[in-house]
Amino acid sequence: MKTKLSVILALFTFCFASAQDNQAEAEMNSAKGITFQQGDMILEGAISISTGGDTDSYAVSPSFGYFLNDKFAVGAKVSFGSNEVEATDIKTNVFGVGAFARYYFLELDQKRLKTFAEVGLGYGRNRVEGPLTDDTTNSVTADINVGLNYFVTKNIAVTFKLADILSYNSVSPEDGPSSDTFNLNINLFKNIFDQPTFGLLYRF
Repeated sequence: MKTKLSVILALFTFCFASAQDNQAEAEMNSAKGITFQQGDMILEGAISISTGGDTDSYAVSPSFGYFLNDKFAVGAKVSFGSNEVEATDIKTNVFGVGAFARYYFLELDQKRLKTFAEVGLGYGRNRVEGPLTDDTTNSVTADINVGLNYFVTKNIAVTFKLADILSYNSVSPEDGPSSDTFNLNINLFKNIFDQPTFGLLYRF
């Protein structure tokens, strides 16, 4: 009886593992041939948390997009976060809102991998608080970047930002002179394995 029970348990475990493998394979296969359609919507975002050591920080950056056709999407985004340095007791709170337009121009790996170029415009507000300081800075930003989505299921993809081609930043502190910076980077790509900038995308 004990031997029979062991055989049944082993068979059940094998069948369960096989079912899980089959489900995972089916999910991967369902991501093949994915194409965006007019009216599709996406939720995308990233979360960064760092604790321990001298600095504690977090950042959250969700965005929403709507497809006007199979390649072009427009949307809005918001970001907020905080950074606190224990040694100086200085805390920086960050908030930003913006809009973007995204164009998908290349599909690979049976259309699971989709590359895009994105133009963004945003407004940000940073407040720095400390024992001897309390300063607020407003900024206006514009940028053009390149990234990709890799679909692991028909609705979920991993997002990587590969390059910041062009960026403009106008900073206006409450106490101090304003400054403008402009950066143009041609053929300067980030190493996504060394310093990854990635998040998740949900398509519905």
